[in-house]
Amino acid sequence: MTTTLARRLGLGDAVTVGLGSMIGAGVFAAFAPAAAAAGSWLLVGLALAAVVAFCNATSSGQLAAQYPASGGTYVYGRERLGPWWGYLAGWCFVIGKTASCAAMAMTAAAYAVPDGWQRPVAAAVVLAVTAVNLRGVTRTALATKVIVGVVLVLLAVLVVACLGGGSFSGSRVWSSGSVDLYGIWQSAGLLFFAFAGYARIATMGEEVRDPRRTIPLAILIALSLAIVVYVVVGMSTLGVLGADRLAGATAPLADAAGATWSWAEPLVRVAGALAATGALLALVAGIGRTSLAMAREGDLPRPLAAVHPTYQVPHRAELTVGLVVAALVLVADLRGAIGFSSFGVLLYYAVANASALTQSGEYRIYPRALQVIGLLGCLSLVATLPWRSVALGVVVLVVGIAGRLVVVPRQVPRGVR
Repeated sequence: MTTTLARRLGLGDAVTVGLGSMIGAGVFAAFAPAAAAAGSWLLVGLALAAVVAFCNATSSGQLAAQYPASGGTYVYGRERLGPWWGYLAGWCFVIGKTASCAAMAMTAAAYAVPDGWQRPVAAAVVLAVTAVNLRGVTRTALATKVIVGVVLVLLAVLVVACLGGGSFSGSRVWSSGSVDLYGIWQSAGLLFFAFAGYARIATMGEEVRDPRRTIPLAILIALSLAIVVYVVVGMSTLGVLGADRLAGATAPLADAAGATWSWAEPLVRVAGALAATGALLALVAGIGRTSLAMAREGDLPRPLAAVHPTYQVPHRAELTVGLVVAALVLVADLRGAIGFSSFGVLLYYAVANASALTQSGEYRIYPRALQVIGLLGCLSLVATLPWRSVALGVVVLVVGIAGRLVVVPRQVPRGVR
């Protein structure tokens, strides 16, 4: 049974995969729950989320340069902190990003079809994306390039419509009212959902050419571009809708476009559906690679470690992820999925920062202060997420721990296993 992947992706491919993961459900859906938490102060939450994301990105890039293998922080945690920490990171990634997949599929459907059709269409999108990924990582990267290019053009149309349509007001962008620090921090945790896509680059480290140079550079380029897009789109949308309308919107960018130039709304709906689909493409691939790495170590069923002999993808892992997500979108709630996803992913990056703190010598690229800020930022953002998301996350985390206790009944010292 083949269990190794081929290195087929260059710098441009890696940047595109990361950017496609970030400019997806996040930019088209995350502003609404963030506005509900922080009002017009959501831009401050966006800035906080960007700072934490930057710190996490430097940790992920530094670790990926030393460990260019599939699995991301699952691998880093095992190598730097021990098997249990790696398992916790991998489990948090799988559960958090499975919820992200559901959120992205539901966002694509919300922008594409009326309410009654959204759940079956979301399931169909998941199955179609899974089929594309099963054909090979180069097809995933090519499809993502096309989608990202189209979406960026249509987002530019949105920004022009918002700023030039006569409905934009600077007073809606910035509030002089009282500051709700808890709400701002909660909005940062929810908006972090939008930035976490750069992890796709690290989880695909086994398929990137010259990974020590390519991965850290690709992560920083993709994150920087995404931050610029989020700030511009966030200001434009908030300036047209205001915090209250934005908080209640299910397709906020389409509503903003429709409030200015009616002809721009269908274009933005196309952009939303495409962007969420592009993010889903990269994300299913990323979960598949982490599941592959966990299956290799026995932390998930070992048959999931199989790699297709022709297409060089973890086909069993990706097919399993696709089927689970397709079932999940039939019952899940979009905003609940975003909160639950943030819970899992923030804990995942907490382990990444803790792992990067232990690096030294030639592999230390960034100062330790960035890892400390990232670690504290992740833990504090988790604490401010909606309580239902935290409660469900804790339950699923405990289930994962209990499951591994059954498989590995006692902890074996690091270096023995």
